[in-house]
Amino acid sequence: MEKRKLGRTDLDVTSLCLGTMTWGEQNTKAEAYEQLDYAVDQGINFIDAAELYPVPSKAETQGRTEEIIGDWMADRGNRSDIIMATKVIGRSSGTWFRDGGVLGRLNRDQIHEAVNKSLKRLKTDYIDLYQIHWPDRNVTQFGSNPTIYTHPADAEDEVEIAETMAAMQELVDAGKIRHLGLSNESGWGTMNYLREADAGTGPRVVSVQNAYSLLNRTFEVNMAEVAMRENVGLLAYSVLGQGFITGKYLDGKTPEGTRMALFKNFGARYRTIGADPAVRGYMKVAEDFGVDVAQMALAFATSRSFTTSTILGATKMDQLKTDIASQQLVITEEMEKAINDVHMLHSNPCP
Repeated sequence: MEKRKLGRTDLDVTSLCLGTMTWGEQNTKAEAYEQLDYAVDQGINFIDAAELYPVPSKAETQGRTEEIIGDWMADRGNRSDIIMATKVIGRSSGTWFRDGGVLGRLNRDQIHEAVNKSLKRLKTDYIDLYQIHWPDRNVTQFGSNPTIYTHPADAEDEVEIAETMAAMQELVDAGKIRHLGLSNESGWGTMNYLREADAGTGPRVVSVQNAYSLLNRTFEVNMAEVAMRENVGLLAYSVLGQGFITGKYLDGKTPEGTRMALFKNFGARYRTIGADPAVRGYMKVAEDFGVDVAQMALAFATSRSFTTSTILGATKMDQLKTDIASQQLVITEEMEKAINDVHMLHSNPCP
């Protein structure tokens, strides 16, 4: 499997990354082990988790995903072969992440608490890529239309980026994390993290994990230039639009056993007025070229010059096998033109 440099580091990560957010909720520990074993056997060396996982986040299950991965690495004795990424929550009203039930913030004390807990659950003494899951400042995100900008009010207790960065530098100096990444971040936020690093406040950001799919190419609007010029590559998530790109949710369908059926409000960002026409357009492109639409969507994201790795998320092994096989699909010039023609007609219906 192709490997790519993670930012300006010496780490070579695979172009496909194994996502884990269903483990411990939709997927059992045994199923997670099966996915992990298969992914590694196929050449994947990059695993992405978060202290929040599994989803939906709740006190009873929070951290279970990291525990499963930690057990697997210990059982397999392969920690040194894995590039392990996880995340610390941003501003949160959830009270189950921190001791004492305090609200989630990206201040020094909480960051140190979070990383120590993740290290314990992962049964390791270092994390290769530690990512800020979302900002501390108030932002519009997670389905809010970024093309219609409404400036949020400043948070009264907003943690400055400089404080967050200073804490991250302490973790690097202590050997607890190797590199820093962002997630669900804007161009303004990314550049300010880079500015703090250039000023000597903290470690340089090496990646940004944002949603990117055929239904949401807003990363290309301004973040792609940041990724290319600053060597802060995209770790693309939700590339299949939570499964919507496959067509299984067309016309309001909610198949039994799917995440949309199990968890209320999941997938709301993909239930827009423009989603179905776009999905049908991409399904027609895949049909015309005789390829699987999910593999086409994944291969398109992986082939972007600003993408470092595409994150795969599957609940069933046949889905994972299909997703990993996308590495064999080449997006030809003709296929890309057809994809872009649909995009021009149905631009970013699910931002």
